[in-house]
Amino acid sequence: MTTSSSFRWITAVTSLAFVVAQLDVSIVNIALPEIAKTFKADMSILQWVIDAYALAFAVLMLSAGNLSDLFGARHVFQYGMLIFGAASIGCGIAGTASMLIVWRVVQGVGAATMIPSSLAILNQRFAHMPDIRARAVSLWTAAGSAAIAAGPIAGGIIISVSNWRYIFFVNAPLCIAGMLLTLKLPKNELPVVKRRIDFPGTIAWMVAITSLTGTLIEGPKLGITHPLIYGGCILSLVALIIFIILEKKGSHPMLPLYLFHSGSFNVLLLLGALLNGFYYGTVFILSLYLQNVLHYPSLTAGFAFLPLTIGFVISNLVSGRIINQYGIRKPILVGLLMFAMGFAGLLLADEQTPYWQLFLPFLVIPMGMGLAVPSMTTGILSSVDKKLSGTASAALNTVRQAAGATGVAILGAAAAGGNAPILHAISLSVHVAIACTVVMMILIYLKLKTPD
Repeated sequence: MTTSSSFRWITAVTSLAFVVAQLDVSIVNIALPEIAKTFKADMSILQWVIDAYALAFAVLMLSAGNLSDLFGARHVFQYGMLIFGAASIGCGIAGTASMLIVWRVVQGVGAATMIPSSLAILNQRFAHMPDIRARAVSLWTAAGSAAIAAGPIAGGIIISVSNWRYIFFVNAPLCIAGMLLTLKLPKNELPVVKRRIDFPGTIAWMVAITSLTGTLIEGPKLGITHPLIYGGCILSLVALIIFIILEKKGSHPMLPLYLFHSGSFNVLLLLGALLNGFYYGTVFILSLYLQNVLHYPSLTAGFAFLPLTIGFVISNLVSGRIINQYGIRKPILVGLLMFAMGFAGLLLADEQTPYWQLFLPFLVIPMGMGLAVPSMTTGILSSVDKKLSGTASAALNTVRQAAGATGVAILGAAAAGGNAPILHAISLSVHVAIACTVVMMILIYLKLKTPD
């Protein structure tokens, strides 16, 4: 297989995994009102439908990244596809909200398994060709970003011709195709790293992030004085401290703490948290806003998100060339500026806002992310030993998914109760996002000041 054909094949196969994983982050948002009707679900149930997936994604990502480094990225990638496809069928046939949430957790397990391994495959194959690696990562990111933006559109179309259950069934043939396509992936992976799986660290991290998200979701309903709420906060803090101790003293940590000795690594992780936290949370709220406040049908609401797809695709496709020409710092700074400007445009949202006023913010926000994310991902991969590429990519995606789950939990809690709370949640998201983005731009400028 020639270098060019190998590049196209490997990028296409690994990108397919990112597509199906990211699609299920956003496609469910547009189906929330229909799911609520089917199961008579309140806001906290809807939050769990979204966050059960993101949580499993986040808590198992680090361990799955270790699996890629331990057993080879190709095999782990194939198992991830199998788990995700089977769980998607389970979601589609779920008879209760509780079973839907359970199967969403299993979906998250599959996504956590296949995402780090897909990025590890790219990094290992093109580690000695930085320019080609930047292009591959940009295309990989573009595929996932387009999928997360296209999710509401696909969901709207599917629901309009069938029902919400089919938004899950469509994943099965994609996963089967992915498993078959991996048979042609090259077998020239790097030697695996001889380490054991860090089960204690995995459990501590799982308890920390799950208890935190649970308290954020259930807090508005139970109240801060409820034992489950303040107990959950304490449990989360204790588990996080235990996790850090285990990773510091363990002989085979799933998250080697020396990775955090790099200032650029740390600030890029923080950037990933900021972008995902505000994007996931805001899209969750905007889906409710379009359907519950502006009363758009599901199909119309889905197509209302079309600018998000366009923005991601445009910026992701040019980001590889921009990174090669300017490095990673400038694209991130420009992307963050666009991200903040797009959020500022959402201040126009009220109970009678015409769609043309929302079009530009819907376009600019993903364009900013599409510039920043490939640079961020490239920076993370280039900051570590290529033998730990699975662990590094897992660390990045763990932080992003945990932040996404937290964003949905916080803004979902703020939006509970009707139209006025939904509008308040949008305003809250805008003001905090802009403030955090300004701080992030300063950190990026200072920490990535050396030549890229």
